[in-house]
Amino acid sequence: MLKVTKLNAWYGASHVLQDIALEVNKGEIVCLIGRNGAGKTTTLKSIMGLVKTSGSTEFKGREILSEPAHTRFALGLAYVPEERRIVQGLTVRENLRLGLVASPAKTKEVQLIEEIAEIFPRLAERLDQEAVTMSGGEQQMLAIARAMIAKPDLIMLDEPSEGIMPVLVDEMFELFRKMKSEGTTILLVEQNVELALAIADRAYVLDQGEVVHHASATALLADDEIKERYCSV
Repeated sequence: MLKVTKLNAWYGASHVLQDIALEVNKGEIVCLIGRNGAGKTTTLKSIMGLVKTSGSTEFKGREILSEPAHTRFALGLAYVPEERRIVQGLTVRENLRLGLVASPAKTKEVQLIEEIAEIFPRLAERLDQEAVTMSGGEQQMLAIARAMIAKPDLIMLDEPSEGIMPVLVDEMFELFRKMKSEGTTILLVEQNVELALAIADRAYVLDQGEVVHHASATALLADDEIKERYCSV
């Protein structure tokens, strides 16, 4: 579904990604893991078209490197940034509607909001509440729901467990398992390595803007040397 080859990225004159190569197959959960500053978030932003890049990014067999972010979203690629970006002054329902603005599915808005509310019962109880008054974990769920509402083929999640109480983290990762079972493909950046690998199929380890290791999640869970060398904060 996603194939990245020789992907390089820059912030100004700083060359932060160097020949990144990775693949994500349909129905997989694939993790990007590594220390803080390894280039994980920049990789997601590069795939979404939010930073200056070179190389190749193919999505569903189509080269999208030169496409703007909104076109990539319309093609079925969604991104949930670490900072969530819940819009102040809007209700939960109104924030969900934003996820349909650039989607061909926006004509089914009422139906899609009902469907997403079934998946996220915490949000169903708060559809008309101002979104920023919810807890951090509930706002994270809203950010994920807003990306999911247009039914993307692949969703990229950046540090979804950051700053969230453990009970909501468990709930969230159970949701990711369910999403996978229903056919959604996930590319996940997560600092909690053990948690991420427990639900993933494969993982890429990044260090200083390069992929330094690639293995099945099961193999990486058992590889204490790699985790200690590249993933300890």
